[in-house]
Amino acid sequence: MTINHQRKSTFLVLLLLLFSFLSFAQTKAIKAGYVFDATSGKFVKNKTILIENGRIKSVSDTKGEVIADEIIDLSNSWVMPGFMDLHVHLEGESSPSGYLEEFTKNQADIAYDAAVFAKRTLMAGFTTVRDLGGSGVNTSLSKAIAMGKVEGPRIYSAGRAIATTGGHADPTNGYRSDLEGDPGPRLGVINSREEARKAVRQNYKDGAQVIKITATGGVLSLAKSGMAPQFTMDELEGIIEAANDLGMVTAAHAHGAEGMKRAVLAGINSIEHGSLMTEEVMDLMVERGTYYVPTLSAGIFTMEKAEIKGYYPDIVVPKAKTIGAQMQGTFNKAYLKGVKIAFGTDSGVSPHGENAKEFQYMVQAGMKPDDAIKSATIEAAKLLRVGDELGQIKDGYIADIVAVDHDPLQDIKILQNVSFVMKEGVVYKK
Repeated sequence: MTINHQRKSTFLVLLLLLFSFLSFAQTKAIKAGYVFDATSGKFVKNKTILIENGRIKSVSDTKGEVIADEIIDLSNSWVMPGFMDLHVHLEGESSPSGYLEEFTKNQADIAYDAAVFAKRTLMAGFTTVRDLGGSGVNTSLSKAIAMGKVEGPRIYSAGRAIATTGGHADPTNGYRSDLEGDPGPRLGVINSREEARKAVRQNYKDGAQVIKITATGGVLSLAKSGMAPQFTMDELEGIIEAANDLGMVTAAHAHGAEGMKRAVLAGINSIEHGSLMTEEVMDLMVERGTYYVPTLSAGIFTMEKAEIKGYYPDIVVPKAKTIGAQMQGTFNKAYLKGVKIAFGTDSGVSPHGENAKEFQYMVQAGMKPDDAIKSATIEAAKLLRVGDELGQIKDGYIADIVAVDHDPLQDIKILQNVSFVMKEGVVYKK
């Protein structure tokens, strides 16, 4: 080897070492005026959050000079863990033309829309979401965000929701007869315990991280009943057994009490919506530790839009008016009963980026502001089984952090105007 080659090789090695050192040593320090303690539900004053390689290295009292590569001054802000919305649908957004768009949009159109909605959600302060049902674009988007190709929240995707024939998530509901076909487990439609297992395993194969079922009818599906149960116990047990084997968290869309009861008895991890939940179901959920994800935003939105002629098909309107009107009352009873509550909006039914309105609706329905914030942080993380690294501002946790300019315990509406968003140590809004 010539001297010049040796010099070049030495230079390259030194350059690589320098880049590695700089990458490793890159630290950020947030000087926070108030930091939310997600275990106590209180804000603590004057803390410095040291961040390295996307994780929180330490949280300490602010004293003297802070040393870091980058110092972020949030000394006049109220700082919280990044919010988590456990019920979204990033592939679309409600509109009077929504039902027609199933026939006019290509997968690429849906993907581009989903990327826009994901960015909007992140900028609203939601650094983690659970997408509970789409066409599979939701799972691809989850991967793209994780790889840094698209900006958006961390997504736990259910892929396709699982339904029975004619059920709420049957993708051919409302189609003319020659287009209905038999979707089968490949598209999430099952009618036996065996098919239930197959649908779960197919979603797992497709890259989904969680499983969502439609335990009862729905408000927006083109079917008359929004409350009737749609699975037998045998089918439910098949789904949950297969999901548990694969380590997947399960969620059940449910409006009517009988469908909820069956799902809870079968071992579901969360009930979504829960509009007509009875005290019997609430007691069962408390006993078994089942979470309730209320989605008040969707109930209020659909109830308002049902008053606009032509916004929804005629078959949807009476369901939207009846079920939407019940949701806040049910929420209040469940909260007072001690049912565990995790934050979820059903955004996609309601507009993306307005997720934080749910905090306001929960407080209006009787929840304490600190419990509302906990539902979107520590409690949501527990439901997703990631409570050891998300949902708190704590040593070793992923650096997902948001901030607002006023005390949200005094005015919960301020959470609709976050002034700072960090995800995995990267600042997206400042």
